[in-house]
Amino acid sequence: MYLHLGGTVSVPAGEIVGIFDLDNASTSRITRDFLRNAEEEGMVIGVGEDLPKSVVLCCPAGSWQRVYLSPVNSATLLHRWENTMGG
Repeated sequence: MYLHLGGTVSVPAGEIVGIFDLDNASTSRITRDFLRNAEEEGMVIGVGEDLPKSVVLCCPAGSWQRVYLSPVNSATLLHRWENTMGG
């Protein structure tokens, strides 16, 4: 099953490691450093044209991690993910 992150982007629900609110997460220096490093390494994927509201961290099997910046609220994504995973 897949989780729709916004725009035309969906990811396999089982690959999701975490869903975070961008405003809350970016207050930490460690998180800002992580996002900057991920950007420099080409792991950040922007979803859609709107300002990002959430960060979705994925770890596909046999691949490098991916960081999606989604315009969808983190609470909405979490709710979708829980429904997809049967939680």
